[in-house]
Amino acid sequence: MEQTVFRAVLRELVHCYQAFEARAGAHIHRQGLTIPQFDILVTLGNGGRMTPKELVEHTLITKGTLTGVIDRLLIKGVISRTPSPVDGRSYVIQLTPKGRRLFERIFPDHLAHMSQAFDHLQLTDMQKIQTGLNTLHHALELENKSPT
Repeated sequence: MEQTVFRAVLRELVHCYQAFEARAGAHIHRQGLTIPQFDILVTLGNGGRMTPKELVEHTLITKGTLTGVIDRLLIKGVISRTPSPVDGRSYVIQLTPKGRRLFERIFPDHLAHMSQAFDHLQLTDMQKIQTGLNTLHHALELENKSPT
């Protein structure tokens, strides 16, 4: 592969990620949440009750960070933590009614905020972006699964 083109693609990918994160992060912080807190809120809002292990699998939060994020969301009163009926060593986390209301208020608002950045793109541009990102995603997954 041509190294100049490869470096240019990597640079654009990083710039897109940074711009996306800055836009998303600013909006999330205005809602009084951190990005990991928002990640948990949205994951539970869309997926229901989960164990900590399931939350790690479905979010971008590491196992080591999860406990602190859960503790802060418990203090805010937006989640509850109850012993697991299946595994006495674990517990189940779910949104409280306050958390459900927060999710229903901020998630659609966040999607609308983020979509504004894409408003100037044509449908064909969006389809090309989706195809390119999907191709990259599968290439990276394939590479991660191959033996070293």
